[in-house]
Amino acid sequence: QVQLVESGGELVQAGGSLRLSCAASGRTFSNYAMGWFRQAPGKEREFVAAISRNGITINYADSVKGRFTISRDNAKNTVYLQMNSLKPEDTAVYYCAAAQAVAVFTSTVRTWGQGTQVTVSS
Repeated sequence: QVQLVESGGELVQAGGSLRLSCAASGRTFSNYAMGWFRQAPGKEREFVAAISRNGITINYADSVKGRFTISRDNAKNTVYLQMNSLKPEDTAVYYCAAAQAVAVFTSTVRTWGQGTQVTVSS
């Protein structure tokens, strides 16, 4: 089982940028598709982005397309989420996740991180 630790969440003004990182340890990182979810107060956890094991296939939620970029560095066992043009509605706890494959990411999550808080002020 892979263990995941997120970092990079903080308070930022609307229009600003943040980069989240998720460091993995344990089982081989490159065996997993990786991704990000988020959960805002009073709302269900929602999918944000996912990237395949080799980094070639990427999916985004419609709400973040064109603003967020997911990437991974298998040599560093780390996945990133670059968030630009942030909006107050992006405020949430962001969770890193490891899954079987991008195509079935949401339904095959194997491991969750503990989450990192992103707050976007208006």
